[in-house]
Order: sequence, then structure tokens, then C-alpha cells
Amino acid sequence: MSEQKFGSMLCPDCGKLISVNAEACMHCGRKNPGMWGLGPALQNALRSYGFTEVVTAMCVAYFIVSLLLDLKAIFKGGLFDFLGPSNYSLVMLGATGAHPALEGRWWTLVTAVYLHGGLMHIFFNLMFLRQIAPQVEELFGTMRLIFIYTFAGIIGFIVSNFKGIPLTIGASGALFGLLGALVAYGRIRGGTFGESVYRAGLQNALIMFMFGFFMSAVNNWAHGGGFIGGFLAVYLVGFAEQGRENFRVQVLALAAVGVTVLCFGMVVWQFIGG
Repeated sequence: MSEQKFGSMLCPDCGKLISVNAEACMHCGRKNPGMWGLGPALQNALRSYGFTEVVTAMCVAYFIVSLLLDLKAIFKGGLFDFLGPSNYSLVMLGATGAHPALEGRWWTLVTAVYLHGGLMHIFFNLMFLRQIAPQVEELFGTMRLIFIYTFAGIIGFIVSNFKGIPLTIGASGALFGLLGALVAYGRIRGGTFGESVYRAGLQNALIMFMFGFFMSAVNNWAHGGGFIGGFLAVYLVGFAEQGRENFRVQVLALAAVGVTVLCFGMVVWQFIGG
């Protein structure tokens, strides 16, 4: 992806045409509306590939790497962790939990979102991602979706680590955050449509919470924390009907992407550093 350095764009605040390099919008005065080309570049990239497709590719690629790190372990375990990586692989690639947190491995709060413990684990998470992410993207926009997903995943694992779960992985906390965002949307918007979104989001969350209580491998603390994170994120970024994805939303989305890249960089650095 190359940075968009030339050309025009719509100001995220007033919606009028400006240069991507403008220091301020000539119409509404918004400073650095084009984020020096980074905002439009990110939006164009995600329009070409799609948020769901990008996250799916990252999870699948990381899953394959986690298997290759310890091939002898992949056929051990039960149904939920069948064809799954060993704990050694997961720890090396950035699994989070109370133990990594005590060791100061802060980056695992992000990298663990993209790790999965088995074929069934990644299949169900990615299937749910493909169902829920497009709905959230339609109601919130791509930049808000990026922030909500990342923020919810981090909050979910912070709660889980605080409660002492020793080692944990998976995208489900971030996915619960998307449900939390839908519930917040319905609560704020109101009306017939808002009420239907609120009920659907809450019902799906409750069903999945109940499902988690019957499976020992499910981390409901991360689910609950992620749901709360997604709910609160809406009050930070709003949703599409409240206005365009303005400068502040772009900054938060770019920060989420930057933090994600940094966290994966820390994993690479750990490998190199031994």
C-alpha cells in the first residue's frame, strides 16, 4: 500500500473537495484533514480488500505459522484444539494471559487476538467475523470498525489477565466487542430499527455467553471485557448516522493500525533477540 500524496479527497468533516496535502480545509478549517494522505490511503486499501478479508488473512497466516513452529504437537488434543499449535508456539507468537502480563509482554494484548488454538476455534471465529463485521461496517464505517475491533480485543484481554487467566488467545473478545457496538448503537439510535439492532445484538451476545459456560476452554472474561470495550468505543467514535468519519476517528483508526503493527514487530524482535 502506497501513501496517497497527490490528488483530491473529501474533507471528513464537511464533505467538500480538497487536496490531500492541504494543511487545513479551506471550507471548514479542519487542520490536516487528509492526514498527509494516510487516511485516504488506508480507506482505499480497505475498500479494495475489505476489513473482513484482511483480518481473515492475518488470522489464517498466523495460524499456519503457529502450526509450523511445532509440527509434532498439531495432532494432539481434543475436538476444540484439533490441528492446533502447541503452547510453545502460542507463547512465542504472542499469546497473552496473566503470566505474559507479569513478564511485561504488553504487546500480547493485540497479537493474541490473531492467534487460535485449533481448526474448530479459528473456523467458528472467522465464520462469525464474516457474519457480524459487515453489519458493523455498514452502520459505523470502516475506520470506526478498525478502532472498535482493536479496542475491544485489548479491553477483553486486559479483563481476562486481571482475573488471572494464565494463557489465552483468540478473536472472540474482539468479536464480542462488535456485538457490544451494535447494542450501543441500538440504545443510542432508538426507534424501530435501533430497537431491532439492540435486541439482535444482545440476544446473540447472551446466547454466546451461555454457550461459553458449557465449554471449559472458552474465556468468558475476555468475552465480557470485549463486549464492554465495544460498547464504550461507540461513545468515543459514534456511528455513521451521527456524522462522517472525521479527523479524530481517522487518528484513532490509524493509531489502532499502528499499535497492531508495532505489536507484531515486538514478536519479530523477540524472535531475533532470542
